[in-house]
Amino acid sequence: MRVLVSGAGGQLGRAIQATWTRHVVIAAPHAELDVCELRAVRARLDAERPDLVLNAAAYTDVDGAERDPAAAFAGNAVAPRILALATAERGIPLVHLSSDYVFDGEAGRAYHEFDAPAPLSVYGRSKLAGEQETRAMNPRHFVVRSAWLYGPVGRNFALTMRSLAERAEVAVVSDQFGSPTYAPHLAAALERLIETGSYGTYHLVNRGVASWYELACAIFRELGLGTPVRPVPTPAVPRPARRPRFSALTSLQRPLIPLPPWPEGVKEFAAALGA
Repeated sequence: MRVLVSGAGGQLGRAIQATWTRHVVIAAPHAELDVCELRAVRARLDAERPDLVLNAAAYTDVDGAERDPAAAFAGNAVAPRILALATAERGIPLVHLSSDYVFDGEAGRAYHEFDAPAPLSVYGRSKLAGEQETRAMNPRHFVVRSAWLYGPVGRNFALTMRSLAERAEVAVVSDQFGSPTYAPHLAAALERLIETGSYGTYHLVNRGVASWYELACAIFRELGLGTPVRPVPTPAVPRPARRPRFSALTSLQRPLIPLPPWPEGVKEFAAALGA
């Protein structure tokens, strides 16, 4: 299968290029394909003639979205609509990546695919809009929600923690919980998913639940760093965007595609950095 990956320069796009072995990956980073331009998307699809498109492009600045909603909705809603329209015109399936932030975190348990979204932030609303546009425009879709994505490249929480290791102490929020997900594990699961041909909405995350504090402690431990990590409540680290308190994801969808437990992802992350 020939798969065109938009946003291929990001951490997930790069993980897909590094891990997929059974399909031809056509990398389309932002510099080569602006997914907000319908003409450009149509032209690239006609030139490449992919069997499937995977949209890994997104606006990911959660706090920045509060200051610039137009940019968030352009990247997370308008672009998916354009991709869904252009792929549907050509009978091409589309994989669209979404987020745990479409939920408000008040359920007190992990969210499954059939729970009703209720985003708290502009970022969450823009991601939900992207899901809705994808479903409306292309019936041959996979909408995949993941969470707390990190890996050895790009911008993410794990690399930020490593960059702070020289501090005397690092304060990390301990009362927000989610599903830390290692980008190469998500990439591998996506390869399995597209081979099923079973369109729909899926949650693909590493198994288990952790707080940001627990994740930070695991990262420092696996990297062999002795930096003290101090747990703090959410109000101690004020941010423009509201975060869900408990946005862990689980799956009731079939086929079930399990990922490894989240600590395995941290171990592989450390190994990838040579720890």
